[in-house]
Amino acid sequence: MNTRLAIAAIVAPLGLGAAGFAATAPEASDPVGVVFETGMGSFELEVDVDAAPITAANFLRYVDGGFYDGGTFFRTVHADNQPNDSIRIAVVQGGRNPDREAESFPPIPLERTSETGLLHVDGAVSMGRSGPDTATQSFFICIGDQPSLDFGGMRNPDGQGFAAFGRVVAGMDVVRAIHRAPYEAQRLTPPVRITRVYRKG
Repeated sequence: MNTRLAIAAIVAPLGLGAAGFAATAPEASDPVGVVFETGMGSFELEVDVDAAPITAANFLRYVDGGFYDGGTFFRTVHADNQPNDSIRIAVVQGGRNPDREAESFPPIPLERTSETGLLHVDGAVSMGRSGPDTATQSFFICIGDQPSLDFGGMRNPDGQGFAAFGRVVAGMDVVRAIHRAPYEAQRLTPPVRITRVYRKG
């Protein structure tokens, strides 16, 4: 069974008509605003809890648990620092406070862009992963459109793409500044500290 459909079946309202069908469709939820404060400034994400419910819920439990406070943006990917990749991308990647590594939640199922409709466009935020169904807490933000990260794109040889779950809606200049910060290979030197992450409002 499709995982998103299974979740929808669990959380949908139970107001059923005589024929057993839902009397009304569930209302769409507003995106959840999340603010990142970093050593280079602040920016804001909108997390799409409707289109990518599994990935959004996973990210928000790390936010709500304070896991990203004291974390870093540690990786920046440019055209000139991917010599072993024939398909090149531009992203900046961050993650939780390393002191809380032992507290990670289990990996989540991959919500493919072919299911969610959330593509890897400029400012999209998505989960890092190795194989399918391995994402935990590390995330990245796209610098420019990155279609090779969508389902069917071949940046990852399995062709399954990555799980986009939101986008930057304010402060993209800060994200671009982090992307341009000094680096060696793909490592930001020094990493850009994440001081605080929290839900807006």
